[in-house]
Amino acid sequence: MTELVVRPLEAGEETLFTSLPDRGLVGRTLLGDDFAEMAKQGEYRPEWTWVALRDDVVVARAAWWAKPGDEEPIALDWFDFTDFDAGVHLLKTAPLRAEYSLTTPPAWQDDPAVADEVTTRVEAAEQAGYRKLVERYRFRWTPESGLPERPGRLVFRPEPDDDVILEVFKRVHVGSLDAHVRKTVEEHGLDAAAREDLDIMKWMPAPRDWWRLAYTPEGELVGLTLPSRNVYDPVVGYIAVVPEHRGHGYAYDLLVEATHELVGHGADRIVAGTDVGNVPMAKAFAKAGYPVTQHRIDLV
Repeated sequence: MTELVVRPLEAGEETLFTSLPDRGLVGRTLLGDDFAEMAKQGEYRPEWTWVALRDDVVVARAAWWAKPGDEEPIALDWFDFTDFDAGVHLLKTAPLRAEYSLTTPPAWQDDPAVADEVTTRVEAAEQAGYRKLVERYRFRWTPESGLPERPGRLVFRPEPDDDVILEVFKRVHVGSLDAHVRKTVEEHGLDAAAREDLDIMKWMPAPRDWWRLAYTPEGELVGLTLPSRNVYDPVVGYIAVVPEHRGHGYAYDLLVEATHELVGHGADRIVAGTDVGNVPMAKAFAKAGYPVTQHRIDLV
């Protein structure tokens, strides 16, 4: 068999990357699907985009993503192959380490062809050293769903002090159902998990003054609601309730407030996500008119 060549792209080789046949069964990227345009914008860069070639034909490819201006890739969100072993070897060879996010259709397990594509990619990543962390729902609200009425139970206030927000993150992370939070708390502690999420929220390209803390009419802190944007869409960046106020459905109130805030800033669609295992949050999204449009499997 001809020797496999694994290397990053050189500038101007975008068509080499896109020469691999695309079956179109599984979401190709986390945020978009036009590789050439995203590369032009600086979201994919040659040194972060790798191919495996046999006889000058691409048999596996992987692209790591970040927003323009970032110094390190944020996620591996494009990985596929026609040669399983080549895909494994590519991931082992490329000197890049970031979470692998694989988007899929809803109920992907019910379609044998899609299920095979998903499990094969996950198996290749696992053989390369990744492990599955969590499967997540991806929601998308549009005006056709209707703007949910504010319940009126809470008072929302801006909070300009990052140290205050950091302390709230520490409180809401106690007993969190979020797999990423639980992983960071387990490995690095509560302070690190809070700092990580604050840094992610500040990284997003949206005004900081959209953020709100939520209180009871008596002044007790209930949680935080952080509407934001990613590179492409308005997003529900983060919502969470402090432990002592869980069980009262307040996640719905926080979600509705974020939705109103984003619509007030001109949003004509809003995307959001939560872990499949976070049943209370998933129910809140359904109640607020956010249908599931994709699933996402995260491997670390």
